Amino acid sequence: MEKNISVTVRRACGKDIGRIADLLVQVCNVHNAGRPDIFRPGAMKYTRTQLEAILSDDMTPVLAAVDSDDVLQGYAFCIFRQTKGDNILQDMKTLYIDDICVDKTQRGKGIGKTLFAAARRLAQESGCHNLTLNVWECNGRAMQFYRSCGLEPLKTTMELRLPRP
Repeated sequence: MEKNISVTVRRACGKDIGRIADLLVQVCNVHNAGRPDIFRPGAMKYTRTQLEAILSDDMTPVLAAVDSDDVLQGYAFCIFRQTKGDNILQDMKTLYIDDICVDKTQRGKGIGKTLFAAARRLAQESGCHNLTLNVWECNGRAMQFYRSCGLEPLKTTMELRLPRP
């Protein structure tokens, strides 16, 4: 691991959208490398308009890891989810990490751990039962990272790839 760098975690805001967009493309390209049959290269998960809406919604907090110059080096898109009155599931509040990314030039420097710790604190302070996320099997580095943070599999999505007609 390279030398850790000091970052501060704050809520992302409008001025971060450009850097967030850059990182969204990085995430997509990681997934495209592993599953080009599913992911388009160089794409963004959200449009700028969608990002503005996400950033302004307290139910979808985006945590920003910023360096000493307040430049975003990583993010964690979070979503509060509530189960209430379900036929089989217990009533509970969950913090779901929809997307997490550290700039490819800054990986291995402790920023991801700092972001995850901040998301965990947010979940605990918000009275959540758990913190969840999805990770693609083709992203072994992410799977290893999440396991090192203490996450364990909750459920598995299985796939059978079918030949094209």
